[in-house]
Amino acid sequence: MSITPLMPVYPRCDVRPVRGDHCHLISEDGRRFLDFAAGIAVNILGHSHPGLIGAIQGQAATLMHVSNLYGSPQGEQLAQRLVDLTFADTVFFTNSGAEAVECAIKTARAYHAQAGHDDKYELITFKNAFHGRTMATISASNQEKMHKGFLPLLPGFQYCEFDDLAAARALIGPHTAGFLVEPIQGEGGIRVASEEFMRGLRDLADEQDLMLVLDEVQTGVARTGTFYAHEQYGIDPDILATAKGLGGGFPLGACLATEKAARGMVFGTHGSTYGGNPLAMAAGNAVLDAVASEEFLAGVREKGERITTRLGQFIGNYPELFELVRGRGLMIGLKMKSEPRPFVTHLRDNHGLLLVSAGDNTVRIVPPLVIGDAEIDEFFDKLSAGAASYETSEAA
Repeated sequence: MSITPLMPVYPRCDVRPVRGDHCHLISEDGRRFLDFAAGIAVNILGHSHPGLIGAIQGQAATLMHVSNLYGSPQGEQLAQRLVDLTFADTVFFTNSGAEAVECAIKTARAYHAQAGHDDKYELITFKNAFHGRTMATISASNQEKMHKGFLPLLPGFQYCEFDDLAAARALIGPHTAGFLVEPIQGEGGIRVASEEFMRGLRDLADEQDLMLVLDEVQTGVARTGTFYAHEQYGIDPDILATAKGLGGGFPLGACLATEKAARGMVFGTHGSTYGGNPLAMAAGNAVLDAVASEEFLAGVREKGERITTRLGQFIGNYPELFELVRGRGLMIGLKMKSEPRPFVTHLRDNHGLLLVSAGDNTVRIVPPLVIGDAEIDEFFDKLSAGAASYETSEAA
């Protein structure tokens, strides 16, 4: 059997989108799908936002790419906006979330190395996390399915139970550089860290001069109802990795850091050919134009609360299928009593609803942040019909 032109690392389904219309996707064969997957929490402005499209079109006609050997007025503008909106003093732009996490890992190690502590290179990470698919980011994750075939892993990571502050404290040793944690585990099943855990990690980092590194690739850029999820815990990280929604569908990530945390990231320590190119910067600025306001964030919180409340009522009708609802803002998890992939497939193929499965038997509901009443009602219509027909098919 010959290999496919697209390397067969994804089990691709037969939905073949060719066009987007606000919060819907239209496939090659004309089928229309309500997209509550949003490219896995990426298309936060939907698929046809005029501000984002216009910014990309305008920039593409002017200047798409140069090199980081030159000054970057476009990058400086977006970096300044992120600095003004967040805890950070400085920003490094990347093309993806994995690259942003890679930069964050290097920044944490460089912080200690710059002070002469080359032996402080280990990050304590948390079980069932997902940090990306590079060698460093799979090494930072304890998931065996991601490790198989790629051993040996890179050294420098200790795995800890998620949301277990005592266990994290116990793992701190002479080589510890800091913690790397998702405030809400996305791939892990929309598992929300407790306030005690997040604040405790911040306190431990302060007490022992460690770096608190947050992976907010999925939770960031208004997804949870605040610009970044850590704001809801009343803490600031030292370093933060962000991507997904930051480009609204255009490949864009960033590593944000305080001046103190970035003290080791000096000339020659890091780089990227494409990172921060003018086209990506135009996309990022257009996204911030749309979402970086309290009015927009309040809308995300309100819509999230409304959906979560209705889901809580809905699952009572199907106690054999569903267990609970959890999440923040429009990052919502619907935990099932069994493996969720068959149900996600059923909704997609039979009811035109796109969702994403995750760990811990959880269905991810991560729609565009611009959904309105019509999309919410359509979502519940399709979900209700899908659950009824799925339960009937399961019984048969």
